[in-house]
Amino acid sequence: MIHPADRRRMEILHSIVRSFIETGEPVASRSVSRQHPDTLSPATIRNVMVDLAEEGFLEQPHASAGRIPTAKAFSSYVQALPFRKASFSEVQLMRVRLNQSATLEERVERSSSLLTELTRGMAIAAAIPAASQTLDHVELASLGGARVLMIVATRDQMVRNRVVLLDHPVTQDDLNSIRNYLNVEFGGWQISAVKAELESRFHEERAAYDDMLRRLTMLYANGLLDVGLAPEVHADGASNLVGIDLQLNREKMRDLFRTLEEKKRLLMLLDQYLATPTGELAVHVGLGDAHPGMAQLSLIGMNVVLPSGFSAKIAVIGPLRMNYERVMTIVSQVGGAFQPTSS
Repeated sequence: MIHPADRRRMEILHSIVRSFIETGEPVASRSVSRQHPDTLSPATIRNVMVDLAEEGFLEQPHASAGRIPTAKAFSSYVQALPFRKASFSEVQLMRVRLNQSATLEERVERSSSLLTELTRGMAIAAAIPAASQTLDHVELASLGGARVLMIVATRDQMVRNRVVLLDHPVTQDDLNSIRNYLNVEFGGWQISAVKAELESRFHEERAAYDDMLRRLTMLYANGLLDVGLAPEVHADGASNLVGIDLQLNREKMRDLFRTLEEKKRLLMLLDQYLATPTGELAVHVGLGDAHPGMAQLSLIGMNVVLPSGFSAKIAVIGPLRMNYERVMTIVSQVGGAFQPTSS
């Protein structure tokens, strides 16, 4: 059971946090007193604020100014928030906007753009391919001469395009024969199994006398089925962080933005802070552990798993004084809508 004095301290602390989120200005005791006119005297509030400052919840930027909450205070405030999970109708409305995407890559990009639009923060969306992808179909197109466009689509809605320059020209009719062979023989197979079977067939004696297999060998050697396991990462809204007082000099600010432009670093950031179970919201206040320049930033995100086994991560990065309730709800809505209705 929480002691009444502790409850009172937390009420005062969270009032200060709310005021600071709304105004961005240091909060004075008289301001808090006006919010609790019937229960707390100004003297009591001043004494509590002194205690909170000693405990690391509040800072005083100037001798005559009010107090501002620290990352520790924001963490306490967030933990006390009554999170409202997105309703079915809200998720459906968000899904309508996301379902305009034809591929998973487009869905990742649209999710990131949508989160940025709705939260005015920096949004990150990442899709991590399953360890074993399943071939849906292959398309091959001659671009003239020995140049060929190779398109491989997998069942998790990923599409990989690659233009290669072969040693010898291949006609569109030849490419159609190879395409039909692959789609009929191997549609629905795991990519790893397709590659193993093809390599076995390439080593058979008849492959040396089969024109179609010889041409397929050329395409295969140029990476036809190397769809790779590289995640699809998209980020938007880094410029929204420019106006935040991150207490950084120009050089450190440049280093921070270089970090936010590197997909590998963004994935590491998501892995570090989104260790929560699938569908469960994660909120982290103060990201200094990830980068010294991110101590004044918070992250709200969640993991999503699609029926194909494909996993996705979405997150919003914003200032400590972001509107947590609103951003938490929006991330929940987009996360719930990320999964296509057909699944």
